[in-house]
Amino acid sequence: MKVAQTEIDDDRAWRAVLARDRAFDGCFVTGVLTTGIYCRPSCSARHPRRENVRFFSEPAGAEATGLRPCLRCRPNEVSRDEEAVSRALELLADVEEAPALAQLAERVGYSPAHFQRVFKRAVGLSPTEYLRARRVDVAVNALSAGSSVTDAVYEAGFGASSRFYEASEGRMGMAPSAWRDGGRGVTIRWASVPTTLGQMLVAATDKGVCRLSFAEGREDLAARFANARLVEGGEAFASLLEQVVSAVERPGVSRAIPLDVQGTAFQEAVWRELQRIPPGETRTYAQIAAGIGRPGAVRAAGSANGANNVAVLIPCHRVIRSDGSVGGYAYGEEIKRELLRREADQTKL
Repeated sequence: MKVAQTEIDDDRAWRAVLARDRAFDGCFVTGVLTTGIYCRPSCSARHPRRENVRFFSEPAGAEATGLRPCLRCRPNEVSRDEEAVSRALELLADVEEAPALAQLAERVGYSPAHFQRVFKRAVGLSPTEYLRARRVDVAVNALSAGSSVTDAVYEAGFGASSRFYEASEGRMGMAPSAWRDGGRGVTIRWASVPTTLGQMLVAATDKGVCRLSFAEGREDLAARFANARLVEGGEAFASLLEQVVSAVERPGVSRAIPLDVQGTAFQEAVWRELQRIPPGETRTYAQIAAGIGRPGAVRAAGSANGANNVAVLIPCHRVIRSDGSVGGYAYGEEIKRELLRREADQTKL
């Protein structure tokens, strides 16, 4: 049976192998055709010659070609580090107060300093940062479901509103109170303008762009922010709108356009990874998941990609299928292809 392979950046993978970078363990395995074995990127064995190496996204792919697992790094087994992180995530799911790092490390059999590095490498956050982000997500979901700010804060385990505001600062655009009732108390300025890609809706709070979409209008915006104050146009908005239109007509040109977007900690990690994709290049969902340190969360990365509220500015159009095909796009494959074409042309200038 042929095992489907996820696209891998061979140059980046080879650099990870040369550096024995543990951050890439679980993202791919290294097949050595001359010895007939495959290894983790971090394997301590002597490096093979580059021309004898082939990379596989999963051990099954390597084994389907006749390679066997290395007995030194055991790439087909769950590592002790992976087991420790998994156990720590289970422990953090059931606590109300963040345990001390030393206490958590002791529970999983590691020294505090080493476990801090292991956990952050796997999750992208320290244990304390992870727990704080998870609590913010719980509070945001409660607010979205209609809870009061006070109820949502205590339900998430913060103990005081001030601790919630401190934890959510920098992640959330609209004030937390706006979440409980469709943006109540928030003023959103908007415009629907023609572009060479079709009619485009742009909306922004005083903190930045909160919606960029195609073939939508005021009714669609009102459905998303049912109780926000929607104001069409305005002088202050005109300058921002001009920048956004330029970013769409010439995608890939660097512009510092402020955004007011919010999501779960995982979604925001995916969005940051999307913004790291250089103009004119593409990535697969598997590469995005690996880039945020969650190689097993490919489907979740796809969902986070689809939850992006600001098309082009957070370039979800740069994500394609593992077979090289363009794949879907919320505003149609034609617009996605055109954005990619324009970015490719821009990089040639």
